[in-house]
Amino acid sequence: MNFDMLRRQGLALGLGVIAGYAAYRIGMPLPWMLGPMLINTLAAMLKMPIAAPTKLRPYVIPVIGVMLGASVSAEIIARLPEWFTTLVIMIPFLASAAVVSLFVYMKVGKYDFITAYFSAMPGGLVDMLTLGTAYGGKENKIALAHASRILVVISFVGMYYGLVLGVTAGGSGGRPWIAVGSLDISDWLILGGCAVLGVPFGKLLRLPAAGMLGPMLLSAAAHVPHWVEIAPPTILVVAAQIVLGTIIGSRFIGVALGEMVKDVGLGVVACTGMLAVGVIYASITAAITGVPVSAVFLAYSPGGLTEMSLLALSMGQEVAYVSVMHILRILLIIMSAPAVFKRIGVKPA
Repeated sequence: MNFDMLRRQGLALGLGVIAGYAAYRIGMPLPWMLGPMLINTLAAMLKMPIAAPTKLRPYVIPVIGVMLGASVSAEIIARLPEWFTTLVIMIPFLASAAVVSLFVYMKVGKYDFITAYFSAMPGGLVDMLTLGTAYGGKENKIALAHASRILVVISFVGMYYGLVLGVTAGGSGGRPWIAVGSLDISDWLILGGCAVLGVPFGKLLRLPAAGMLGPMLLSAAAHVPHWVEIAPPTILVVAAQIVLGTIIGSRFIGVALGEMVKDVGLGVVACTGMLAVGVIYASITAAITGVPVSAVFLAYSPGGLTEMSLLALSMGQEVAYVSVMHILRILLIIMSAPAVFKRIGVKPA
């Protein structure tokens, strides 16, 4: 990596730190990720000399996974059967949300069917980009659609929680500040082991977002029997969120302004439709199950698995509930997309 690239990445991270602190000071939900994400999106649109520090992502994602795993307890495990109804209702929700989004991309955006289909699916960015490209969709439009979706969903959900549901977040992400010195040697060894071994463990199980879910599962397995009773130091979690927010915002680098305005605009309209459908289904699910609508809405919001899990923690919602629903959402979309294309006779290019 040359010096110019390091300088660009340093600028992006520097902007992220400043924006994260500013967002924290004003009480923004999930400040250390939303702040960097929004400032770097603006920087990309203004063509500032920034670059995404993507090589840091594999190192920070396990930290997030370990932190989220620390929220899992034996009591939560015992409640898994209670969430079956949420999963059942999620299936028609996904179909409804996808149809609304598909209509926007085809009728308003005039995308071809394959590009519109994979742009509209509320699955993971990497998964949908890989499948969409394999079936002959336009890679750049699919990537921009999903980057826009994650950006819009995270921003909208944060505002919805604060303005409509009246749920606010603490600046440290919904948890008390955990100092580096709060962990003893055994804590460091166990949590570090979960982070390091969790990645290959997740890949071995072929989990979606293996870099996060593997460490999360090992961390949960260590926290449930109380082998360790503390989460990673807050400073590491804050740093991880700054990196993630910076990377998300930097995805818009190099996109022509006209194309960005059009595609992001379509993304806003499509996501608004998805989220409106999500509010309806969340309200129905909450009425049937008794689960707070704030938790169900977050479980149904079609953002990224890592980002939605972080937002759940920030908002004091049940992380395991939200994470499980998003894992199942991604798996359902990945399995259904090829099946739908096989049914209508479309094969990979």
